[in-house]
Amino acid sequence: MAALLSCFKRSDDPSLPLTFPDIRIRRSGDAGGGKKAAVARALASAFNTVSDLWTSFSKTKLLADDLSPVRSGETGVGFRPISAATMAFSLDQIKQIKSKLGMTVNDVVTGTVFLGTRMYMKEMEPGSEDAETTSIVVLNTRMLRSYNSVHDMMMSKATESPWGNHFAFLHVGLPKLMSTMARRSLEFLKATQKVIQKKRSSVAVHLNGGLIQLYRKLRGSEAASSYVYWAVKNTSMAITNMIGPTEKMTLADHHVKGLYFLLAGNPQNLTVTMVSYMGQMRVSIGTEKGFIDPNKLKSCIQRAFDLILNSTC
Repeated sequence: MAALLSCFKRSDDPSLPLTFPDIRIRRSGDAGGGKKAAVARALASAFNTVSDLWTSFSKTKLLADDLSPVRSGETGVGFRPISAATMAFSLDQIKQIKSKLGMTVNDVVTGTVFLGTRMYMKEMEPGSEDAETTSIVVLNTRMLRSYNSVHDMMMSKATESPWGNHFAFLHVGLPKLMSTMARRSLEFLKATQKVIQKKRSSVAVHLNGGLIQLYRKLRGSEAASSYVYWAVKNTSMAITNMIGPTEKMTLADHHVKGLYFLLAGNPQNLTVTMVSYMGQMRVSIGTEKGFIDPNKLKSCIQRAFDLILNSTC
């Protein structure tokens, strides 16, 4: 992504580098509350880590999600054609919801996608909204505080910005959609936040990333790929995001109105990606062609956002 973004220039002044929002990394020690609170946080972190590792292991080796309107369970899904649809949400509105509810931007956007997905499942097959549905969340483990251009990565201190893929993943279960939950969208959003908060207090994501690297070193890249494949295959959807630049860009002197990215070849029927750019959050959905209706799913996610926005503001 650093190589790709290095191809873009600022529209207002090409000589200046692109700027990106700051990444604030929360640390458990910042919470305060004395020794008892610190011990309680440590115990909760240990419990959540063990729980996440067990979930990851069971989803990879033992259990698979239920079949549903967003998961066919068939083999060879990654080789089939996909359809794409995108939608853009105002970051100001997202931040308004975030401030009112005491959440993060990721909490709001992820909760919106999860609620829209559950609403789609209910409309396509009543009763499937209670199906066991898990999203695999792909995370960057570089822990970079800022964007590094290719020029920066070529410098002598490039060891701080390693090349290649450095990622991990977490299995996040979608809250179930109760009969009237669509009307109580904030309850669903808070349920999503609760799940994500437990994941934040866990160190399983770092252990998963280390496990992938260990597989690669001890058994080779094919073994590591096989591990990731089965971890993904038994879930219903993938979701990932990246932070985009704040100002308008050009590519070969052409102004960039918007941008999005999608994953291809993963063994799932549904992939959701997000990228911010110029005050907007663009959500993109990639669906197996002929199995999931991308336009209907898109309308459900947009309706979910409107429900949350109207209930909050």
